[in-house]
Amino acid sequence: MGLTPVLWGQITDGEAKLRKQNSDTIQGWKKGGVIALNLAQTSLTNWAAGGQNSFAVNGLFSGFSNFKNEKTVWDNSLDMGYGLLKQGKNSDYMKTDDKFDFLSKYGRQAFNDFYYAALVNFKTQMTVGKDYAKDTAKISNFLAPAFLIGAIGMDYKPNSYFSAFLAPLTGKITIVNDQQLANAGAFGVTPATYDNLGNLLHKGEKSKSELGGYIRLIYSKNDFKYEIFKGVSFTSKLDLFSNYLKKPQNIDISWETQIAFKVNKYISANINTHLLYDDDIAIAIDSNNDGITDKSGPRVQFKEILGVGFSYKL
Repeated sequence: MGLTPVLWGQITDGEAKLRKQNSDTIQGWKKGGVIALNLAQTSLTNWAAGGQNSFAVNGLFSGFSNFKNEKTVWDNSLDMGYGLLKQGKNSDYMKTDDKFDFLSKYGRQAFNDFYYAALVNFKTQMTVGKDYAKDTAKISNFLAPAFLIGAIGMDYKPNSYFSAFLAPLTGKITIVNDQQLANAGAFGVTPATYDNLGNLLHKGEKSKSELGGYIRLIYSKNDFKYEIFKGVSFTSKLDLFSNYLKKPQNIDISWETQIAFKVNKYISANINTHLLYDDDIAIAIDSNNDGITDKSGPRVQFKEILGVGFSYKL
């Protein structure tokens, strides 16, 4: 049987690249990025063991533009990714990856390695997302969801590869700019209300605002210059958010880790993991596998990708 894994993990690589810069010596603007493309294909003709043809493509762009002088640090990063998979002659292309992640963080030195800092982070996807296991039902769309975070706090940067940002004043806005999904209460927005006959009384809200505290930790040695072992790079990013006004003890978690093994100048193997928990996102549970949802609620989400791909640094 032919199996085609979709290979290429994603993390905020543009943001991670800034960690290799020597914070004591680099002044002015520092710009760069990476473009990556991964292809996988299986073709079977009269194959007695069975299987089906398949084709997969996955692309990535990750760039950064950072400024530094004696008192100021301004970090900007943009990460985009998109992937498609087709299995079998008559099947449609299925989306396997879809990411848009922009971050900007401005810091003014307070003392030593501490900076007064403000951060803006915007995340969304670019096309419709479907649950292919359930008759291609739509579960997401462009700006549905989108997440906007604005935070003010203190950034601790003792060296070029570690940062700890603590923001006691943080606003988080969740956008669901698709009325069908908003009516269903997707991603924690207030759902639509109906009468006893199923007639729509009030449409679902397309946004939700939260006020809370935010912590962002990054450790990155990912440029094969400041590597942890010969030919091995490591990046880990942890985001924590607590809503002051609703169940502050239930902390939203996003933890991404990437380990890369350098093959040569243009090829590397990658292991990527992403652990995610959002107390406002309900996950459907089918406990007895009968195709019927028994209950729903917040759950730990986890993604792991092992891949080999071509990449080119700008």
